[in-house]
Amino acid sequence: MKKSILPVLMMFLLPLILSLPFKRLRGKIKYSDLIEKLARQAVDEDVDLVVLAGDLTFGEASTDNIIGPFVKRNKKVAIIPGNHETIATADFLAQKYGVTNLHGYGLKHGNIGFFGCGGANVGLFQLSEDDIFYHLYKSHKYVKDAKKRIMVTHVHPAESKMEQFSEFVKGSTGVTKAIEKLKPDLLICSHVHEASGLEETIGNTRVVNVAKTGKIIEV
Repeated sequence: MKKSILPVLMMFLLPLILSLPFKRLRGKIKYSDLIEKLARQAVDEDVDLVVLAGDLTFGEASTDNIIGPFVKRNKKVAIIPGNHETIATADFLAQKYGVTNLHGYGLKHGNIGFFGCGGANVGLFQLSEDDIFYHLYKSHKYVKDAKKRIMVTHVHPAESKMEQFSEFVKGSTGVTKAIEKLKPDLLICSHVHEASGLEETIGNTRVVNVAKTGKIIEV
């Protein structure tokens, strides 16, 4: 059985996903070393798709050594912007490395569909709640007939357990509305790094926060 990785980094095949959000990885360990470690893990786990769930830069300070380590190992990559980079930066990175930006767009991999919205309702590059829902609704159209549908956002849903980890980082009502209306099988988010690894269920949707360290998930 092949495996996948989810957050900033999400790798997957029918079986598993691995993801990570990037800003959360900065700090205690040298950033480039961590990305190299994750890229090697993607190879070792025989991952088919890597999904980077936002905060690919720190305030647009650097775009180096984010996607390249995965691409040079022939890993398929999808990204969304976080609230620390613009949509334009995510588009630039997607074009430069030949990867897919899921912001307002969908991607099918086998019988699994991925759709998403980057950014957040706070931070340097904010989106309104209406915009967040609009981009998720729009991107869902690309994958609505997929056997399994995975929604990828940077920000977490409003009224979720993840909100309890920070009084400053509120969840998104736009994401919650998308869960209610679109009913994805799985939501991957990252924004609140204190809630890294937290899982919950909203309606029939499994919600996983992959912040900080990434997580292997069976789908």
